[in-house]
Amino acid sequence: MTDPNIPSGVAPGPIGVFDSGLGGLSVLRAFEARLPDQAFVYLGDHANAPYGDRPAEEIRRLTMAGVERLFDEGCDLVILACNTASAVALRWMQEKWLPFAGPEQRVLGVFVPVIEALTGRNWGYLGPPTPARVKRVALFATEATVASGAFTRELRLRATGVEVLETSCPGLVDALEGGQRGLAEEIAELAVQHALKTMPFPDAAVLGCTHYPLVEDAFRDVLPDETEILSQPEIAAESLADYLVRHPRFAGAKGEDLRLTTGDPGRVTAQARALLGAHRPFQSA
Repeated sequence: MTDPNIPSGVAPGPIGVFDSGLGGLSVLRAFEARLPDQAFVYLGDHANAPYGDRPAEEIRRLTMAGVERLFDEGCDLVILACNTASAVALRWMQEKWLPFAGPEQRVLGVFVPVIEALTGRNWGYLGPPTPARVKRVALFATEATVASGAFTRELRLRATGVEVLETSCPGLVDALEGGQRGLAEEIAELAVQHALKTMPFPDAAVLGCTHYPLVEDAFRDVLPDETEILSQPEIAAESLADYLVRHPRFAGAKGEDLRLTTGDPGRVTAQARALLGAHRPFQSA
């Protein structure tokens, strides 16, 4: 059956997944599990990773360049599998850049589905803020994400009666990308201990960087047993599946998946295998 949302003679392309490094592979893995018949192109900007300690203007520039590269690869829909890029660059790109650079294309972020999960309200909800599903939320994120204030701002636009504590985890991404899992776990545990001094009993904890689920057990070991840890990759995968039902023109037939990097393909492939057991090799972007 012909999809009326797809222009005649134009086949849907793969979906692009962009991250500053390897953390987005946790999101890609969830996407592939949820949507096994969908083709994906992953681009990691390893030459410039991590983004978490960069100025906002530079994050926007690097994110825009990555998205443009995925557009060139035929991806009309790109997911920012990077919370820093989602928090700092996404709204700016959607409002200031995309209407002129790619009016037929769409860029979404992994930031939004978590807000939806916490509030029980979809992103298109235009009514007044309503009581949140949870009352106390601890966000663990990069320095740039915390500095942007985007998480608390977007949450409070949609929910009332919610207390948010944002805690940065400097060095955690670098440790994971460098293969220092023990150091990464130590940084995660120290960040939680610091947060609990201010918010002893959070109802929910958000691991606000796609690298952080790789050491989720370290966060879990220190957080109270009753604290719910939101699994961002699975939440994002369900959100994408729902989006494709509502916007079928972006759903493409299964093709050859690609993994691209701005860094050294051999080195990045080896890092991915060590960190995630990933086996598909990276190619130069």
